[in-house]
Amino acid sequence: MRTTPTPLNQPFSVYLDLVRFLAALAVVLMHMRMFRLVTIPGSEHWTLLGRESVMAFFVLSGFVIAYTTQMRRPDALDFTVARAARIYSVALPVLLLGFLCAYLSQGPHVPGMDASYQVAKPWFYIPFHLLFMGDLWRLSEHPPWLGPWWSLNYEVWFYVLFGVACYVRRPWRLPAIALLLAVMGYKLWLLLPVWLAGVALYHWQARYSLGRTAARAGWALSMVLLVAYEAYGVEELLREAGRASWLGQYVALGNADRFLADYAFGLIVVLNFACARFAGFTGLLRVARPIRLFAAYTLTLYLSHALVLIGWSEVYPHDPASVTDVLVLAAAVALATALLGMLTEQRKDVFKRLFERALRPLRRHAGAGADQPHQGETR
Repeated sequence: MRTTPTPLNQPFSVYLDLVRFLAALAVVLMHMRMFRLVTIPGSEHWTLLGRESVMAFFVLSGFVIAYTTQMRRPDALDFTVARAARIYSVALPVLLLGFLCAYLSQGPHVPGMDASYQVAKPWFYIPFHLLFMGDLWRLSEHPPWLGPWWSLNYEVWFYVLFGVACYVRRPWRLPAIALLLAVMGYKLWLLLPVWLAGVALYHWQARYSLGRTAARAGWALSMVLLVAYEAYGVEELLREAGRASWLGQYVALGNADRFLADYAFGLIVVLNFACARFAGFTGLLRVARPIRLFAAYTLTLYLSHALVLIGWSEVYPHDPASVTDVLVLAAAVALATALLGMLTEQRKDVFKRLFERALRPLRRHAGAGADQPHQGETR
């Protein structure tokens, strides 16, 4: 059956922006605790929802990509340009900053984050990371000082897979998908269902709807499940089950070692989004402007905050037990995000024009109408 494109209502659009910003904020708080930059009372809970926030990003990413592709009907080159501009407008400057910070640093500041071997070979590792190859098969690499980069190693390849599925025509589509999956490797396969759940959610909500009362009840249930997920340590239980499985015993799972927990949490996110779509949260419209503003810097905040957290102790005698020092550090992260975001995320149109210019020869040779997306075709 063909999916009918449906525009999102404004309350739900604002809700997704709010979730995106809060998810990025949860990752920042998790890293402040992990990097031992905060020991104030209550901070032991700051690591909650850090990994889970990345899974929320995956579901949200799949949903948004499916939505924009259906609504705007871009051709293959437009799809490529939009995704490349979105990612590289932030990833390229932040990656170069990461290498520069590591080069200027006197040594690793966080256990397990020494990447001096990468700094010694930037001619190899910078292109390597710009191709997001760090988690293919048995690889487990992220750029210097940029631990959050790992999720891009998954998400960007999911973009590519989606684009191939949408724009490569029969009889080449299935062989192209198979080849791409062979390049991606088992770790990306394991987390692909979480991203695809967002795609499936978009198509579901385009066909079905919920009454407001049922939607709000379902949304409340998702929040109860979220609390229970954390309170009863479901993440740790499922993580250990995944490691103990035949797959965990046979191969190194790396960043995909929580795949069972990621599936469980992904389902909670899907339930939350599906119900929020029809819940009529019109009160969010009163604060839509600041939410949109904060959400516009989400990718910059997510990728760049580790640079500030790791380098902070070099420029300031930080006391992790001091509320004042923790607030000053938070302000430094916010300021760095705002300044960097104005040069990156808020300038993605510059990158878009550059990619359009680079791909212009391909457009001249493209057949008229040959690149229209066909994810709604009968299969």
